[in-house]
Amino acid sequence: MKRKTILVTGASGFIGANLVRKLIEERYIVHIITRPATDLWRLNEIKHRLNIYKTLYTDKDKIRKIVAKVAPVYIYHLAAYGNNHTQSDLYKMIDVNIISLVHLLTAAKQIPYELFVCLGSSSEYGFKSKPMRENDLLEPASFYAATKAGATHICSVFARLYSKPIVVIRPFSVYGPYEEKSRLIPAVILSSLKNRAIPVTTGHEMRDFIYIKDLTDALLKINKLKKLSGKAINIGSGKQYSTREIVMTIHKLMQSKSIINWGAYPSHSWDTSFWQADTALAKEILDWKTRYSLKKGLSETIGWFKKHEDYYDK
Repeated sequence: MKRKTILVTGASGFIGANLVRKLIEERYIVHIITRPATDLWRLNEIKHRLNIYKTLYTDKDKIRKIVAKVAPVYIYHLAAYGNNHTQSDLYKMIDVNIISLVHLLTAAKQIPYELFVCLGSSSEYGFKSKPMRENDLLEPASFYAATKAGATHICSVFARLYSKPIVVIRPFSVYGPYEEKSRLIPAVILSSLKNRAIPVTTGHEMRDFIYIKDLTDALLKINKLKKLSGKAINIGSGKQYSTREIVMTIHKLMQSKSIINWGAYPSHSWDTSFWQADTALAKEILDWKTRYSLKKGLSETIGWFKKHEDYYDK
């Protein structure tokens, strides 16, 4: 079978790095666009197997030239800004989450690609009291969520007006190898490895956690994703867990002696007591379901962090 060419933005991030590794494993020809100053530490061992282009995502002409040169069969737009509480610049959110998307869609408009996947966010839904379905009203509660919701609408309209196979994937709370150390699960694991106290919130926030390998499995359902052109689809476990359950599960799995300081970490305005995906559409259309239970996913994640703790000491 002829090897297919794939273009990925955001490849240096947590989700992007895991996806790129999976694509290389599946023998795709992978091209990535990354910002000039980006640290590619998550990709160090496989950089020689990647075609790397460095430019600002807002450089419309450079993006156009790269896309024309690569002529990708599949495009994964994962570049994002604002999903970390330290990233609060609204103008950067608009530049990366909306403007860069428009540049990429426009640059690829004349290319007969088979699939364009834009990574959305479960935060687009805002606060709900029942499992979130793809046709629910989007009520974003943060600027980041608002820009991601805007990107979803742009993808939908672009797909309809120009008959392009564009799909938005809405992952819920993804965790696993290479995740940013400031996030909940890596922070708890790394603190336990060093026998440090673990500062956390009160632990009542709820999230639908999904292991990264389950997400990459869904992202590679390429032929089935084409059926969802112009639509968004949830990728989550369909179950919700409290922060307290997550912390205590990790603590037990690691037989940690670290003290847990409940309430020492401030809550965020977007924290909620309900956050769960309705995954019926993914099961029906993609023939996809999670392979990893929470315990299995956390166990594998803990094992990876134990082997690669030095990545996070730099």
